Amino acid sequence: MNYTNLLSTNIESSDDRECLIFSRNWSSFAQRGMKRGMDVVGSALLLLILSPLLLVIAILVKLSSHGPIFYRWYVAGEGGHPFMSYKFRSMYANADQIKAQLAHLNEMRGPAFKITGDPRITLLGRWIRRYSLDELPQLYSVLKGDMALVGPRPPLVNEYEFFTPYQKQKMSVRPGLTCLWQVNGRNRISDYDDWVRLDLEYIRTWSLWLDVEILLKTAREVLRGSGK
Repeated sequence: MNYTNLLSTNIESSDDRECLIFSRNWSSFAQRGMKRGMDVVGSALLLLILSPLLLVIAILVKLSSHGPIFYRWYVAGEGGHPFMSYKFRSMYANADQIKAQLAHLNEMRGPAFKITGDPRITLLGRWIRRYSLDELPQLYSVLKGDMALVGPRPPLVNEYEFFTPYQKQKMSVRPGLTCLWQVNGRNRISDYDDWVRLDLEYIRTWSLWLDVEILLKTAREVLRGSGK
């Protein structure tokens, strides 16, 4: 299925936005169980296989700049319920403190924050972000059940506080490590509602095969080093 055209769909007002529609597959206990089974087996295997790499990255993060190895990522999960997840720290230790000073450079429309050439990112951080290696600790959140391998990306709690009712619809299912927008216009999207539109399309069309398709495309994007 081609989702690119969703990015060019203009929404003039909140009245034009459709109510959230769920794929019929969400009502199948068997399919939801298989999705969770994929999450548990997939995250456990990846944590085991990638454990040497995780150790090397942890050492490099600790040696490359002052600060903790992990960035504690306090995010909103399914239904908006908060939970703590972790990433490898890719920014300097004072990144959150100087974020306000960079607010005028924000390239995103909406509650998210993104700037090209973010000065808060360390040299090592740029490399691990390019290959999405900073995200790997989130596999533990998948194993725990706070996240899924595939689903709408979880927002920071302080971003979720500014969500519109339309944007909150994306939190109707368990958030994921990867999603539709990460494999469709990952770095071209500059409007948060475009992210939401793809997340809602995922919820509307979800199937186990769609998860497999997104995971395969994610692997391709990781190998390409398309992250920022």
